[in-house]
Amino acid sequence: MAKRDYYEILGVPRSADTAELKKAYRKLALKYHPDRNPGDQKAEESFKEASEAYEILSDPQKKAQYDQFGHVSNSFGGGSGNPFQGTGFGDIFGDVFSEFFGGSSRQSGSRGQPGADLTYNMDLTFEQAAFGYSTELVIPRMELCDACGGSGAKSSKDIEVCPVCNGSGQQRIQQGFFSVSTTCSQCRGNGKIIRNPCPRCSGRGRTNVKKKLKVNIPAGIDTGARVKLTGEGEAGSDGGRRGNLYLIINVLEHPIFERDGYDVFCRVPISITQATLGTDLEVPTLEGKARINVPAGTQNDRIFRLKLKGIPRLQRTGKGDLYVRIVVEVPTNLNKKQKELLEEFASISGEDCTPMKKSFMEKIRDFLI
Repeated sequence: MAKRDYYEILGVPRSADTAELKKAYRKLALKYHPDRNPGDQKAEESFKEASEAYEILSDPQKKAQYDQFGHVSNSFGGGSGNPFQGTGFGDIFGDVFSEFFGGSSRQSGSRGQPGADLTYNMDLTFEQAAFGYSTELVIPRMELCDACGGSGAKSSKDIEVCPVCNGSGQQRIQQGFFSVSTTCSQCRGNGKIIRNPCPRCSGRGRTNVKKKLKVNIPAGIDTGARVKLTGEGEAGSDGGRRGNLYLIINVLEHPIFERDGYDVFCRVPISITQATLGTDLEVPTLEGKARINVPAGTQNDRIFRLKLKGIPRLQRTGKGDLYVRIVVEVPTNLNKKQKELLEEFASISGEDCTPMKKSFMEKIRDFLI
């Protein structure tokens, strides 16, 4: 009997990628697995057929040969027709069926669990973020127990090799004609049994401590940035690596300045008289005070740029700029004399003193014609 097309077996197009092939095979394997269909010869044959198709199509070299030549005897290293021959199925088994039966691909000798990563939410003032900041933090974290050295036992004599898994941390369970490796139920993957636990850590091998750390925040950092302190997280167990500590930065609002990248913005109010006649104005910067010349006739919202008066660029040379936005204040609570003077000024000024208004009114007239 002629073999069915592998793509037809898996129900995928010839353009299917690796993820599509795996998804299709996983669905068929779950449906036709012999353990789910005991005594059903047809289901077992369908399972073998799907497994063979996946073994060929998931291997780039075998797939290329199949796409070019189709079913050719012995072309794919499985001349006996057994889909479990060759190097491909071992990977398939470990990748797919460990999900079905709780198996694990972890190898003996790699039982060490890494320590947890820690995060610390750190508030900085506007100036601290701009110019950098050094401080000392107290971080609660898990450390190896100094009484037992992390073994969890009162002494080395109290540690025994697990009799169930013989120290491997793994058990093999027979699932039909499959042999599946799972975490040992007796030692929970540790490979050892502690008969007399350490009194200080109660057999956990780790204790809670408060660690003082000196941290340096670089200049130019901004809200949302993460500062990574390698190896300053929690201690691992059974020889596992330490975790990391991540500082999550939040920059507090400033009463005067606003930030956009490395540029800084501020609003400076001036009077109508200053805007009209011009003035030499003192403005704030992150590094103190500076002076700008406000020319006569300056309008509201005019912006003055002070180069390199912004925030240092993070881990780079140079700085951003400072932008000063002028806010022309309209006087309020005028007394009688002030009102009379302003009315007199208005009566003798005409439109020549208000060029923006004059231009706007001309546009309005043109629009209405």
